[in-house]
Amino acid sequence: MTEKIKVGGVIQNDQLASISVLAMKDRPGIAAAVLDALGERNLNVQFVVQVIDHEEHDQMVLCIDRADLASCLAALDGLRPNVQPAAVVPRPEVAAIAIFGPDFRERPGIAGRMFRALAAHGINILAISTSISTVNCIIALSDLKEAYAAICEQFDLP
Repeated sequence: MTEKIKVGGVIQNDQLASISVLAMKDRPGIAAAVLDALGERNLNVQFVVQVIDHEEHDQMVLCIDRADLASCLAALDGLRPNVQPAAVVPRPEVAAIAIFGPDFRERPGIAGRMFRALAAHGINILAISTSISTVNCIIALSDLKEAYAAICEQFDLP
């Protein structure tokens, strides 16, 4: 086994649902429209990833508190005429698991090691978000305990 990399800790959230808003025609204001519709209803988005695909369509994955799923879906339904998604796909039971620590920007390979550890345990990643100090991914809620064990095997935690 390779040497464990020291990290600052693990953050977990087992109270999430995700919503994928798929194949919206890319144009200025799409992300604003989606996030404003939720914010205006006091619905907090805890995780968001957006990308433009090869056909110039926006793909968004949002994570919200599981208790807010129905309200978020209703808000997004009101946007359909404006943003015209090909599909809005809810996942009512997801979790976030992240590692954090200082100096990730100066330590290559941390995200790859985390994702390899999850893959070795048969855990599929549904979405990824990173920053200078955090590697965060969304997984099925049922995989959270195993994901934590996988991370503990690979990283030196406080």
